[in-house]
Amino acid sequence: MSETTQLPNREELSEKLTWDLTKIFANDQEFDEKYQELSEELMQAETYKGTLANGATAFLNALEFVLDVYRKIEVLYVYAHLKNDQDTANTTYQALHSRAGSLMAKVGESVSWLEPEVLQLSDETIWSYFEEEPKLGIYRHFVQQMVDNRAHVLSADQEALLAGAGEIFGASSGTFSVLNNADLVFPTITGENGEKIQLSHGVYGQLLESTHRSVREAAFKGLYEVYEQFRNTFASTLSAHIKGYNFKAKARHYGSAREASLSNNHVPESVYDTLVEVVNKHLPLLHRYMELRKRLLNVEELHMYDLYTPVLGEAPIKFSYEDARAKALEALQPMGEEYMAVVEEAFADRWIDVVENKGKRSGAYSSGSYDTKPYILLNWHDTLDQLFTLVHEMGHSVHSFFTRSNQPYVYGDYSIFLAEIASTTNENILTEYLLETETDPRVRAYVLNHYLDGFKGTIFRQTQFAEFEHFMYVEDAKGVPLTSEYLSESYGKLNTKYYGPAVEEDPEIKYEWSRIPHFYYNYYVFQYATGFSAASALAKKIWTKEPNALDNYLAYLKAGNSDYPVEVMKKAGVDMTQAAYIEDAMAMFEKRLDELEALIGEL
Repeated sequence: MSETTQLPNREELSEKLTWDLTKIFANDQEFDEKYQELSEELMQAETYKGTLANGATAFLNALEFVLDVYRKIEVLYVYAHLKNDQDTANTTYQALHSRAGSLMAKVGESVSWLEPEVLQLSDETIWSYFEEEPKLGIYRHFVQQMVDNRAHVLSADQEALLAGAGEIFGASSGTFSVLNNADLVFPTITGENGEKIQLSHGVYGQLLESTHRSVREAAFKGLYEVYEQFRNTFASTLSAHIKGYNFKAKARHYGSAREASLSNNHVPESVYDTLVEVVNKHLPLLHRYMELRKRLLNVEELHMYDLYTPVLGEAPIKFSYEDARAKALEALQPMGEEYMAVVEEAFADRWIDVVENKGKRSGAYSSGSYDTKPYILLNWHDTLDQLFTLVHEMGHSVHSFFTRSNQPYVYGDYSIFLAEIASTTNENILTEYLLETETDPRVRAYVLNHYLDGFKGTIFRQTQFAEFEHFMYVEDAKGVPLTSEYLSESYGKLNTKYYGPAVEEDPEIKYEWSRIPHFYYNYYVFQYATGFSAASALAKKIWTKEPNALDNYLAYLKAGNSDYPVEVMKKAGVDMTQAAYIEDAMAMFEKRLDELEALIGEL
């Protein structure tokens, strides 16, 4: 599968390289039939509303109705969004996707009464229902999660008031998105061959990987020149967003916005603090890696725009899709027969949409619902990165398959806190495999550097964001104005602390806070770092064949939402309330940094 400059049309692709969506619906007509059936079923929602106090049977019937309509809309939505993503220029599937999204919103609106009505019942009444009706047993954890929120659910009038203000609370995030993605105009810079390049978010990332330093510098300075110009506006949107979440946390009787956010998954705040503490303790390792990058690039000064360009030249190893498929099947063998049977099914049963075509959504993902296959979208190019992407997305899909095969629908999904662990464990296993089987020093150096760069971007960088995000919420809660000057000065100091003396204090980087969309996601970003750390620990246990490690890991993949995420991970062998799993990840980073430094001397 060689690189091509002319993308094929969708209908020109070999069928074996596309996903088989007929396993969801045989055709669009079947989609329309199921869409109509669900639309009619939704009309029954009102008949269940207000019945939860009528006894255990009524309680059970209402629960099952709500879960049933969600289960059906998810299948419709998955089919529509996959069809749309395979060719976003196809107006038929644009419309299908829009219809599915509208119906999903209608489902949410039609059954939004469930949780408030459950919480209107006393604990005594709720649990007496479970004694009376054995069929309710399966829903105990599901209902317990609602009951646990009772202290933070307000009166019906107050809840209605907060719900009505939802658009107002989301306005700052929306303004940021429109300004950042639509209204900002970035300058034109000169490319590697003297051509003029219009800067954009996507182009910026590509240019920072350029081997021409003047191009990287121009892109970096050109981008931040625009953010500096709008720094006061971005400070205003970010400050208002944070004030909104601090207000809602206080209104719901939480101690802080962080407690409110983490309580959704019953994640102790100590998990967050431990991450920041351990990463800070090991910042000298990142400083050492920056020193090595400076040496490999052979520059007198290492700037922030030098942190993404390849330091080892062109990749010494490439994989066609067929080669990558074979390599993935070899590399993942330590995951055991049960795991590998699913991987083989994914390849054989056309879960994967492989190649790029005109109009296809960019990037890669794993997607599906309880009643569909866990499909994978790729845009294949013959690179080592794509091999890592393949095993990463396969990790998500196998996780989804095991969860849905072993849990009832009510627990047939998993939280974001757990999601990245399965995918990144696969990446770690692949790294171990390549380092064990590849003997060429250049290939080994490239794999090691790939790992270290991934670690830098996921653990160090995301923890830096997490530390700054919490700082902003705490300062606002204390009444400190989050002005652009205060945010920029604080972020600049934090960036210097993280990257250390080897990296120049470029004045532009202090405005980086203004362009990070994750700061509008409300304590989301720390999960990338905790997930990567947990995956590192789990991969090590599996690779070294630690007793019961594989069985425990498979139990995690099968657990879904049947227990709280931290408890699921404890059973898998990683206690995320303690520092040990992050310390283990740091030890692996240091080991691989040692090896890369030693290898460099041999090249």
